[in-house]
Amino acid sequence: MFCTALLFLYNLLSLFFLFKELLTSGLTAPRLKKQAMELVVRKNELLRELQLFQGIVERKNTIPILANILLEASGEEVKLLATDLEVALRSRCQASVAKEGAVTLPAKKLYEIVRSFPETEVRIKQDKKGVKVAADRFDSRIQTLPREDFPTLPGSPEKKHKTLLRAALKEMVAKTQFSITGEDTRYFLNGALLILGQKATSMVATDGHRLALVSVPIKKDKKTKTEEEEKVILPKKTLLELGKLLSESEGDITYEKGENHLFFEVGGRILISRMIDAQFPAYERVIPQGNDKVVEFDKDRLTSAVKRVALLSNERSRAVKLEISQGKAEVASSSSEFGEATEEIAVDYKGSSVNISFNAQYVLDFLSVVETDVVSLSLKDDVSQAMMQPVAASGYDYTYVIMPMRI
Repeated sequence: MFCTALLFLYNLLSLFFLFKELLTSGLTAPRLKKQAMELVVRKNELLRELQLFQGIVERKNTIPILANILLEASGEEVKLLATDLEVALRSRCQASVAKEGAVTLPAKKLYEIVRSFPETEVRIKQDKKGVKVAADRFDSRIQTLPREDFPTLPGSPEKKHKTLLRAALKEMVAKTQFSITGEDTRYFLNGALLILGQKATSMVATDGHRLALVSVPIKKDKKTKTEEEEKVILPKKTLLELGKLLSESEGDITYEKGENHLFFEVGGRILISRMIDAQFPAYERVIPQGNDKVVEFDKDRLTSAVKRVALLSNERSRAVKLEISQGKAEVASSSSEFGEATEEIAVDYKGSSVNISFNAQYVLDFLSVVETDVVSLSLKDDVSQAMMQPVAASGYDYTYVIMPMRI
């Protein structure tokens, strides 16, 4: 027992003299100094990036830091980052950096302040009292939250990335995102299925009442290696933000898949998204194969008729009825509260008569994204799913399945 006490005392004295030696030799760990960031950036360049972050940040949440955007200044640029823990966006713009550092600022307020400036230089400077945002004779001080509170986001995996054609991806996003359900209870339908196939890239979305499928053929030469088909479900918010980025950029898209996240590099910006870990429905079974009644419409003519007739439809069901017979199609609606309306459209149809009802908004969603002048509607009867397609579409195949309504 006495020997054990002596051994403990010896070890304690040894640690004391070692620590004393480190202090006198100057080898203690250095204290990290807080960087007081200071930079100057052009208003339009900063505003362009801040605008893209407005859909990312969550203004109403239980984690205050998620309403902020992270600014990191170094070299000759300022990097921007925002996330809601499901979707994140990384961006950057040129800046004259006087002092390197990082701050977080309320994304909405910073955007509103910068937007109010004339075309000038914006000065951002951090001090002990907060962050100063100034331009011309305007001066403000914004409260910041600690950089350390900002979430750490995953980096892109060290895997071989894939290239997606911007024009093709833009078509797919625009023509499917409105078919995604807004019901959180059906988690597996809260996104669109992206299929990277050997012969085509496809995207499909459904809310249980309609389904949109877009396929773009892949042009490959003999030297191109055939890769295995890959399927991932993109959340609805990811599609919305991806669509904005595709409209703002040029060039093709770099895509990478991590363990739980997807990475899209679009025009120098990186969109990071969680994957939806669920089994997407067997959508192929929903696409009708035996619809023998086919009628073609002038897209603009049908759009105008449905819009007008729907004005007197039931506000809850939004139902419009199509009565198709030889040489004509009549669009009709009625409601006990407002009354009724009809409009006749001349069509080249010689089959048997058929009556079918649809949700007017579902029809208009499809017509609003179709570029062709003519669209086709194929039917079997008044209770089976119908199919709408653009006629003579170039570079892609678009199938829109819509369930009829019973009035």
